Amino acid sequence: MKTVAFVTQKGGTGKSSLAVSMAVAAQERGLKVYVIDLDPQGTAKSWYERREAPSPEVATIETPQLPAALATLARQGYDLALIDTAGVDSPATTAAMQAADLCLIPARPSIADIEATRPTVRTLSRLGRPFSFVLNQCPPGRTIRTSDAFRVLNLAGAVAGTAMAMRADHLDSMAMGLGVTERDPTGKAASEMRELLQWVTTRLEGKTNGQEETRVA
Repeated sequence: MKTVAFVTQKGGTGKSSLAVSMAVAAQERGLKVYVIDLDPQGTAKSWYERREAPSPEVATIETPQLPAALATLARQGYDLALIDTAGVDSPATTAAMQAADLCLIPARPSIADIEATRPTVRTLSRLGRPFSFVLNQCPPGRTIRTSDAFRVLNLAGAVAGTAMAMRADHLDSMAMGLGVTERDPTGKAASEMRELLQWVTTRLEGKTNGQEETRVA
């Protein structure tokens, strides 16, 4: 089983939305997926409570339970565990970093968000954990702002080749207990999420695609 943690010491970057939509997209690919919500706000758990489908399941646990929970999921044959964390520096976030095979750091293409990633990067570097940035809530289309943010973040670590644009489907799917690939399977948000999942899967398999320019549909 592979574990991916969404981490950043800044709120409002869309960690929960990315986590649940990635879980749905991974399930659509035939993977057995579980989401662990370590954020006290419980955004992912609230999404699951609105959801009609029974999977992918979301559960909140206490931080000390995380290693045992992941071990149990692995024994039960899960392929992927996604961990949603709070947008603050906390023991729960550190535990998620330590447990993850890959940490994803969502960041909006703004100087404030980029600067806010630095404490997270320092912690991940100190722990020796692999990480990648994900540009999220970007202006739709190819923009200088997104391209510049990609280049800046690329100096500090890997950046997902697909940037996630700010689209209504993300807001609507969270409100409806859906993933963006369910809300509009042929929409641009769905396409971006599938591309991001493929990029993450490739990273987890230990493969790299080299330095690629970020794409926004």
